[in-house]
Amino acid sequence: MQPGTTRFFADLDGLTPEVWDRALNTNLRGPFLMTRAATPHLKRQDQGRIVNISGVPGLVPAGSIALAVSKAGLIHLTRCMAVALAPSITVNCIAPGLMEGTRMFARVPPTRVAAVKEQAALKRTTSAEDVARQVLVFCQSDSVTGQTQVIDSGGFFH
Repeated sequence: MQPGTTRFFADLDGLTPEVWDRALNTNLRGPFLMTRAATPHLKRQDQGRIVNISGVPGLVPAGSIALAVSKAGLIHLTRCMAVALAPSITVNCIAPGLMEGTRMFARVPPTRVAAVKEQAALKRTTSAEDVARQVLVFCQSDSVTGQTQVIDSGGFFH
């Protein structure tokens, strides 16, 4: 997400229509347009895999209102596209937790990173390698569609 789109829940005044639009355009409209553009090519091959990357804020109110709503929308878009593009194209989603090495991670205060690690069952943040491996699993599967896999070191369930 671009700078300026993270407004925490208590900062409703800071959540301007421009911030809202930027979050939804980036996290929801972008994947919709990409899916729409790729679909004719995938249908011509009578096969295809689409894997969206959402995030834990799409499942629980976290981060900011705009972030959470846009990520939740992407999860539901994944389900809708799975129905619309079946049976030849599968559409799945990954919802990572806090992942080191991302732009978002760089903006998280160290005290919050420590709290996330402490809350997680595995006592660490999300692994980018685990997320990449799950993308491969979704791409290799012929019978999984419309699903969202949470990868957050066990933090979501605490």
